[in-house]
Order: sequence, then structure tokens, then C-alpha cells
Amino acid sequence: MLLDALFKQYYRPLCLYTAHYLNGDIVASEDIVQDCFVKLWQRDDTEGRNITDKQNISDKRAFLYTAVRNACIDTLRRQHPEMTSIDPSDLEGTISDEEAVDRSEREAKVWEIINGLPDRCREVFLMAKRDGMTYNEIAEELDISVKTVEHQISKAMKKLKSSRGLQFVLMVI
Repeated sequence: MLLDALFKQYYRPLCLYTAHYLNGDIVASEDIVQDCFVKLWQRDDTEGRNITDKQNISDKRAFLYTAVRNACIDTLRRQHPEMTSIDPSDLEGTISDEEAVDRSEREAKVWEIINGLPDRCREVFLMAKRDGMTYNEIAEELDISVKTVEHQISKAMKKLKSSRGLQFVLMVI
């Protein structure tokens, strides 16, 4: 698998995974993930491996998640040397590393579905679910009818239901 295919497959889930360690710091999460992809590329290059080898895909996934977790721990230890326990967390509190991996992969799938919605539908959906705006507020801001807002939300929810992303969407947004 080419590095760009690995990047496309794992970048978003790894950023979301990293955010579980870094309390949602997206910029730091993206920096760490990008650095880990560079390490993977350098590792394969210096060890004479071919990044296009399909047989080492699971090794690359494991390498990336381990490298990202270790980079998060190193970052947090530098920022907070007094910390004795460094675990991923979400809005409910501390979660296991395995749960953070699982959630980040599910979150990435949900965001992929949301990003695949038509522009207006996505905009209306995010204003309602992420930003907590009422249908009336959305209609007023976008200069559309409340019925149009309802239709766009319904359309987004149907897409999420058909893709099995709805059960997780409220935890993500």
C-alpha cells in the first residue's frame, strides 16, 4: 500500500485518537500524526522496506497507533511533569487505549459520512447538531425557511441511519 493510501486511511482516525490524549487539541494532534507518518516513511526507507508491501499493512497500522500514543505521552510528560497517569479520555472521563482506538475509528467514519453530505445539508446539520442552533436560528441566519431546515436535517439523518453512523453521531458532535 502506498504511503498516500495509508495516510488517507489512517490520518483522520489517528488525529481523533490523539485528541483523546490531548484533550481535543486538534493542532497538536495533527502535528503528532504528521510526524509519525514521517517516522514510518523514514523507518521503511532506512530499513530497506517497501512501503508498498501489502504484507506489512497491519504492522504499519500498529506502528502508527503505537508511535502516536507514545508521542502523546511524551508531549504530556513534557508539558506536565507532575502527571503520574496518562490515559486517553472523552467527555465521560478516562477510557482505555483500546476504547480510544475504537472510538476514533468510528468517529472518523461518522465525519466521513457528514463530509459526504451536500454542502447546504452538511452546513444545516452541523449548525443544528454541533453548534446547538435552533431551526429558527438556522433559517434566519441562512435566509431559508424553517421547512427547508427540517428537510435538510431529515436528509442528513437518513444518510447517517443508512450508513449506521447515527448511533454514534451525538457522541461525536
